[in-house]
Amino acid sequence: MTQLEVRFRYGATPGESELRAIDTLRDVYGIRHITFDEKDCIVRVEFDASRLKEPAVAALLRHAGIDLRERLVAAS
Repeated sequence: MTQLEVRFRYGATPGESELRAIDTLRDVYGIRHITFDEKDCIVRVEFDASRLKEPAVAALLRHAGIDLRERLVAAS
């Protein structure tokens, strides 16, 4: 298992229906953890890279109704 983390900035604050959809993503094989930083409008997803790739994670978030704006690059 190769654990990775990807962060995205989002636009509109997720509502109740989007958060319910996010809860179902936690059941997707390979998704380990999802957290929201409401102050900075960032969603962080920890996932198993041997099961999922970043574009698939982004697609899952968009399908859940999250208004993704950009992928954030981790500072080195």
